[in-house]
Amino acid sequence: MPEATIESLDHEGRGVAHVAGKAVFIDGALPGERVAFSVFRSRRSYELATAERILEPSSLRVAPHCPHFGICGGCSMQHLDLAGQAAAKQRVLEDALWHLARLRPGVIHPAVLGPAWGYRARARLSVRLVPKKGGVLVGFHERRSSYVAEMTTCAVLPPHMSALLPSLRHLIGGLSLRDRLPQIEVAVAESATALVLRILQPLTADDQTAVRAFADRHAVAIWLQPGGPDTAVPFHPAGAAELAYGLPDFGLVLHFRPNEFTQVNQAVNRMLVRRALDLLDPRPGERIGDLFCGLGNFTLPIASRGARVVGVEGSAALVDRARRNAALNGLAEALEFRVANLFETTEARLAEFGRLDKLLIDPPREGAIALIRALGAAAPWRIVYVSCSAATLARDSAVLVHEKGYRLVGAGIANMFPQTSHVESVALFER
Repeated sequence: MPEATIESLDHEGRGVAHVAGKAVFIDGALPGERVAFSVFRSRRSYELATAERILEPSSLRVAPHCPHFGICGGCSMQHLDLAGQAAAKQRVLEDALWHLARLRPGVIHPAVLGPAWGYRARARLSVRLVPKKGGVLVGFHERRSSYVAEMTTCAVLPPHMSALLPSLRHLIGGLSLRDRLPQIEVAVAESATALVLRILQPLTADDQTAVRAFADRHAVAIWLQPGGPDTAVPFHPAGAAELAYGLPDFGLVLHFRPNEFTQVNQAVNRMLVRRALDLLDPRPGERIGDLFCGLGNFTLPIASRGARVVGVEGSAALVDRARRNAALNGLAEALEFRVANLFETTEARLAEFGRLDKLLIDPPREGAIALIRALGAAAPWRIVYVSCSAATLARDSAVLVHEKGYRLVGAGIANMFPQTSHVESVALFER
């Protein structure tokens, strides 16, 4: 069996080594370790492999917390301690900025850290009827597979949701549409939990009775989604508490539907909002844009500091939710919201938003390249960019700095998804 010394981690949390002139990406290996590995995919310039034995372990190696680690694909870094995870993600960010944009931040911001376990307030669980494994499986996909992992617990879900997995399997296994219910969307709020069942045929009367009893017994709200996300409707109980999360530093409470986007880690989100607002430094009299504003996660805190804010989002439903959140928090007069496709924006369309002193950008993984290219001579002097992809942040940073005249003042990561390789980051630009 071949052996290798691990040089670093890649953006997916795999150990990187070089053997006979070829890069080898090894699942389960950590920097500095000597491992024996087996190859499962070989290409001309690289190989993908799995660590079979750890010959010389890293001092940062820890025992995985979850019995399903290594099979379930939901986590990839449980064998690395939390400080090591943050350092690895910071390196991914810095490497992306340097190799893709030839940029180094003026300041490396301290990592935003939160709870390591039980944090995942949002999840999409797959459902599959597998008779040879005893019936219905509910969980995440297996690593490198479309199969659903056989899970009885999950260390990153909130404890009450982890404990609910066997009961969910039992419930769905008894329904008439057990093979026509492909996924369950989980949304955990501070005082309520909702489960959205994606159903491909209607529930029978017996199904409805069973689902209602399950909801009552476990104190969860059940929604049904027969089609796309817009078709999700509450099923039981009637008058269930509305989902909401708080931003106590700003005295705000934001409401949301279970299929609307919110950050998965509420504790880290609170700290991330605080970090972004500290960098943006909104002040009374300023007019600030919050682009890709969603349901107002950053928009409302900015307005609470006395600035006037223009929130722009491509989804009309999310803009409606943001407006309602503004009204519920007494900030409607300080905010205006617009629906616009920011992936196809131009300098002329951007000018329609009016003068903006500062800008906060929080795009999806695709980044904000069209928006960045649309920035003209009247662009804001300060931009805070919150990113969920180091690669697209680096790409957009290159345009901001090398073409638009900004400088990268600082950048750092937020460990939004502990135990995974996902890198959330925030960067500050000024010109």
